[in-house]
Amino acid sequence: MASLPKTYYTPEQYLEMERRADYKSEYIDGQFHPMPLANEAHNVINVNLAAEIGTQLCGKDARVYISNMRVRVGVHTAFLYPDVVAVCGDRQFDDMQKDTLINPTIIIEVLSPETELKDRGEKFAHYQRLPSLTDYVLISQDKMRIEHYVRQDENHWLLSVITQTQDNLTLQSIDCVLTPAAIYENIEFADSPLP
Repeated sequence: MASLPKTYYTPEQYLEMERRADYKSEYIDGQFHPMPLANEAHNVINVNLAAEIGTQLCGKDARVYISNMRVRVGVHTAFLYPDVVAVCGDRQFDDMQKDTLINPTIIIEVLSPETELKDRGEKFAHYQRLPSLTDYVLISQDKMRIEHYVRQDENHWLLSVITQTQDNLTLQSIDCVLTPAAIYENIEFADSPLP
């Protein structure tokens, strides 16, 4: 049985439809990808991150955004919704709507069963093309595991993994230090709650 031909959309068509839509979709290489709904743990971690980063950025020339700020990669390639995004210095947007950032400094994704493969693979591959991006962070929601990728140069990223409560996530590019206790506040893991 032959598969139906795919419909490809231009970035302009995507933005026009997305801004009127009742639900969020990402755009990758001409295709729409509906965003799955997030569960409670995912939402709590997002809020914890945004609150902690926002507090530490207070008075600095930086901003933090949570899940509704699109990030554009390339001119015609991708429009993605990170869970948390921070930008240091001048904020640059795709157009006057100011709902699509083009120069993020930090991108954080909270992993879920529905998004983990994409966050680790396709989305990270796109994010790496952003010259402004210095840090990419993946946070597990079902266990204490934080993966922090720091850009070394155009093609190399250094990975560090946090699995202990005494280790901190240091986001040097925005001068923030996050503790696992703050990130995972009000989260209980199935095997053992965070102390």
